[in-house]
Amino acid sequence: MLNLSFSELIILIPAILIGLTIHELAHAFVALKLGDDTPKKLGRLTLNPIKHIDPIGFILLLIAGFGWAKPVMINRNNLKHPNRDDILISLAGPFSNLLFSILLILILKIVIIVNPHISQNTIESVFSVFIVFLGINIALGVFNLLPIPPLDGSHMILNLLSLKSSSISRTYFKYGSFALLAIILLERIFRINLLPVGRVVQFITMGLLKLVSLI
Repeated sequence: MLNLSFSELIILIPAILIGLTIHELAHAFVALKLGDDTPKKLGRLTLNPIKHIDPIGFILLLIAGFGWAKPVMINRNNLKHPNRDDILISLAGPFSNLLFSILLILILKIVIIVNPHISQNTIESVFSVFIVFLGINIALGVFNLLPIPPLDGSHMILNLLSLKSSSISRTYFKYGSFALLAIILLERIFRINLLPVGRVVQFITMGLLKLVSLI
């Protein structure tokens, strides 16, 4: 079903779990810093992936390359500047994944520099694992910026337009999630690119690798 070997799954599953956990923990952490302790009370301020994983979103990540985690619930009434703070909380997830990607690149670069005599086979083995973690985190960051519910980009757009608490928002979220699922399934079944995520992820990945001369 997944068209992946067992060894590939062994690498992919931890990469997804770590990427999703970092993403959701960032939402919870920023919410707490901005005055809302709701995520902390709900147990989301943790590195335990079980607290963050949405089964459907996780399976879709394995199958289609796109997916999501369990959303971090916040109470806008606890925020001093609801629209602005909600945008910052929404942005924290994608930003954390992109920041983690940069950190991964720097770590690999440092490992290569301090071990100049490391064998080519070892470098290739480490790089093959590293590129999966890198790709997953960049994909999570880019994908979640799309303005489609339940993704972070939709929260940002609605807050920018001051529509987060309106009936438009409720309708948007009610039908937007089905639209996102339909798009993902259509892309997978008919092998068409309705969303430019793959190209953007490839562009960012190659750019970061070239920046530190890893390719």
